Order: sequence, then C-alpha cells, then structure tokens
Amino acid sequence: MPDSTPHNPIVVVTGPSGAGRATAINVLEDLGFEAIDNMPLRMVPRLFDGGPLDRPLAIGIDVRNRDFSLSALLGLHTDLVTLQEGQVSLLYLECRPDVLLRRFSETRRRHPLAPDDTPEEGIAQEIELLKPIEDRADIVIDTSDLSPHDLKTEVHHWFADQTAQKLSVSLQSFSYKRGIQHGVDMVFDCRFLANPHWDETLRAKTGLDADVEDYVARDPRLAPFLTQINGMLGFLLPEIEAEGKTHFAVGLGCTGGQHRSVVVTERVAAALAETGWRVSISHKELSRRGLATSASRPAGPDGGKVAE
Repeated sequence: MPDSTPHNPIVVVTGPSGAGRATAINVLEDLGFEAIDNMPLRMVPRLFDGGPLDRPLAIGIDVRNRDFSLSALLGLHTDLVTLQEGQVSLLYLECRPDVLLRRFSETRRRHPLAPDDTPEEGIAQEIELLKPIEDRADIVIDTSDLSPHDLKTEVHHWFADQTAQKLSVSLQSFSYKRGIQHGVDMVFDCRFLANPHWDETLRAKTGLDADVEDYVARDPRLAPFLTQINGMLGFLLPEIEAEGKTHFAVGLGCTGGQHRSVVVTERVAAALAETGWRVSISHKELSRRGLATSASRPAGPDGGKVAE
C-alpha cells in the first residue's frame, strides 16, 4: 500500500545576496525547522535517503553554493515538489538594488558574482540571474524596507503554523503576451473586461492606481466575475486544505498584465483575506517592468487588511 503518512513541509529560501536569507533561515530554525544553509545542490537529495523527514526542513540556497546554476535550482525545486507531494514552499527574498548596494557598502563585503568589480555589477547580474526563480516562487517577501525584526515577523506570518498544514494562497497577475506563469494551479482570464489601455490618461498607470481601478469597476461584468471567482475559491480552498496542501497558486491574466488583472487580483485577495485565508500578492509584469508596485505583500486574516 502507498505510504499515506503526511510529509513534513520543506521551505527553500533564496534571493539576491544581502536580501536577508540568513536571517530568514535563523527564524525558521527558531520555529522548529531543521535548517541547512548553502548545502551543495547535488547533496540535497541525500537528505531523504533515510525515508520521510521527521520534522520540517529549511534549505538556504544562493549563488555561493558550490554547484549553483539556474537549471539545477529549478530542477531541484521540481524534484522536491514531486517527492514531497507538493509540501514545498519556495520563499524568495527580493530587495531593491539601491538597498542591496547600501548593505554591501556598510559591511564592506565583495559581491560573490563580481569579486573584482563594483557591487553594482554583481547586484545587477544576480537579480537578472534569479528572475526565473522569483517568477516561480510561492512566497515573495520584499525586504527593502524591513528591519531584521520586521523580516522575522513576516517569516512567522507564513511559517509559524506549517506543522498544522495551514493553506496559503498565492495570487499572481500576469501578462498573456508573456505566457501563463509556471506552477499556477488555476488561471482566470480578465481580458474581457474594459481595458484602461485605450484611455490615454490611464495608459501609463497601473491597476494599483485608484482611477484605473474605478475605470475597471465601472464595467458591469466585473462584479459578477468577482462573485464567480470568490465563490469557486470559497468552495475549493477548504477542500484543497483538507487534502493536506500548504500552497495554492492562482494566476489572473490580461493582455499586458498592467491594469485589469492587477485590479482583479487585488480585489480577490482582499475578499479571501476577509474570510481568513493567508494570501500573497505578486504582480509579475509590474515587477518585471519596474512600475510602481506594492507587489508580493501578504494579505493577512486580520479583517482583510493588506500589510505593506
């Protein structure tokens, strides 16, 4: 008979150097995770040679890993998801380049990708290299304006109850022109809604701007669309949680990923948070294009308030 024993969760922690990986790993260790940082990627599968893990596991990975490569990390993540039947979280710590530069300047450390050049060179290279990892991440925490204490609070928010198998939901707006996001469990198409792109006063703005949101909200089809999405998720999420899953990713797309899908993502996130679900928001196209965004912030169960 197949082994029906629930798998202990695994958290893979990565992100650019200086973004706070070590701090996050320490917090997870304090929460009861077995913490392993900078283990060679080829050695990770050996952790499972003795059978199922007896407690949650946190694995820290960055470009300093001896055999680090983008394909190796993506492949490892895929293998872990299969091995652990989905009980794997990919946590990506992002940070603005100017903040990373300040942190390197304060510590006088060399950047691992540019030991003989300026930190700016290494920071730019690393952020570009890790972009596919960020796109695949289940949870993204922007540490740019977080103190170590603030980061500890964020990690606690997501992982303090991992052993209780609480489900967290990732909502990702995206551009259909760039394709559906990897790893999403469900996709909703927002392209039928009124498009602010055709209003010249709104074209350069995003779905996070109030006048763009108002424009989309005037489309009489938005309200029933949200009702259908929220109703479907309201039915599915408890069933998915009952199956023992810890993450469920929903993609919401429009043509450019800048207006309609952002509005819908924000509204669905607020509705889910109001009913107690842990929700992370990631606006993929806004982040990619460097547009003004409060992307990837968690929406907590405290009355639906979205934490910045």
